[in-house]
Amino acid sequence: MWLYITIGLVALLIGIAIGFFIARKYMENYLKNNPPINEQMLKVMMTQMGQKPSQKKINQMMQQINKLQKK
Repeated sequence: MWLYITIGLVALLIGIAIGFFIARKYMENYLKNNPPINEQMLKVMMTQMGQKPSQKKINQMMQQINKLQKK
């Protein structure tokens, strides 16, 4: 009886751990392929904040975002 409970708990814990790492890897790949912010979004946000978006400033912001995502 105790053996079945122990095996069940161990299997549950292993399943949770494997599921966590699979989900984590999937999300990392998804965010890498589909970044949450792109240049068009930055232009719109800067325009809404009352700033005139220059390409140089947008490129700098994209580099900062990419640098932060790699950490």
